[in-house]
Amino acid sequence: MAKTNRIFNRDTTLILLGSFCYMSNSMLVNPLIVGFTTSLGESAVVAGLIAAMMNLTSLVFRPFAGQVTDRVSKYRLALIGGILLLVAAIGYVIAISGWMLIIVRIINGLGFALCSICMATWLAGLLPRDRIGAGMGYYGMMNALGMAVAPALGIFMYQHFGYRVAFMCAVVLSGLLLIMIQFISDHGEPLPQPDKATKPHHLIQRQVVPVAIMIMLLAIPYFATQSYLVEYVASRHFHVMVGSFFLIYAVILLVLRLGLKDYFDRLPYRYFLLAGLIANLVGMIGMTYLFNNWMMLIAAAGLAGGYGVMYSVCQATSLLIAPLEEQGLANATFYIGMDSGMVLGPVIGGGLFDFLPHSLFYPALMLTVPLVILVYVIYHRQLATQ
Repeated sequence: MAKTNRIFNRDTTLILLGSFCYMSNSMLVNPLIVGFTTSLGESAVVAGLIAAMMNLTSLVFRPFAGQVTDRVSKYRLALIGGILLLVAAIGYVIAISGWMLIIVRIINGLGFALCSICMATWLAGLLPRDRIGAGMGYYGMMNALGMAVAPALGIFMYQHFGYRVAFMCAVVLSGLLLIMIQFISDHGEPLPQPDKATKPHHLIQRQVVPVAIMIMLLAIPYFATQSYLVEYVASRHFHVMVGSFFLIYAVILLVLRLGLKDYFDRLPYRYFLLAGLIANLVGMIGMTYLFNNWMMLIAAAGLAGGYGVMYSVCQATSLLIAPLEEQGLANATFYIGMDSGMVLGPVIGGGLFDFLPHSLFYPALMLTVPLVILVYVIYHRQLATQ
């Protein structure tokens, strides 16, 4: 794969814009899918299972997607992934029953897994190795924009025009992705692979496993917050603008990623990890004492500086410590950690919310901090190679 000596050119810009489209495509649907499913006559339990089907499919498929990404051109995989997202988006528009939505969510999960690994690996292959951190920081920023803008757009369109018109926005986004990748000149052909007789196939990149475990642990408090924020605030009788929390989080995260972009490639991983753990801890302390909107600002800033920044740092580190011919597998392993955090966050949050006093919700989640430190202490020599 040909690399340029700078981050931004036509190919990398199109990949970044495409990453916004694929992320927005799925994030637009996620806050609507439970309500849409129940509107078709399904129970709340079935609606929850259908909502989870995309993440479950993505989690199962990622290891195989990572292997394929290292052996097939990134353009071809992005094309297949984009088509799957387009088919899923059209499926949402025309779905009339729960069983149709199950099929659509599986297709959505396959497309999402393929695009997430493929687009990240494609971009990394076009970046100079000494600019991987900054480049993946921009990639994470586009993902964060998609996560912030798309749900707001989906909810707005649903409130004013209904579910099916809102899902048409997902059709447009997947269509834009398919159009954009046609203009990328470097198709991301795979690097020569080592002799298959001497190199066995793996479903994960073993060197990246510690990073995947750490991003999983860092993600758990964030996704527990995402699932239980409204109920937590109501149960503790906090008088804050809870609806603004994730908007504040997104704005602070964008500012942090832009401000730190020149440091991603200069500072060792351990400095970012220390700062990220402190920030995550501050965020959880802020959530524990959420007495006013200023504390909510501190809480949002803490989680943005912790999990939000470490998302990009961990992804860049995953790519740097893995061999060049296993970049797709490295991305897949990283995303397995991310997916696990997305799944465990709501599950652990639900258990804590049901069985502990709500004032102990975030103090219990603070246990993730020493667990991350333990993982780093065990694997710090391996991570120092980045």
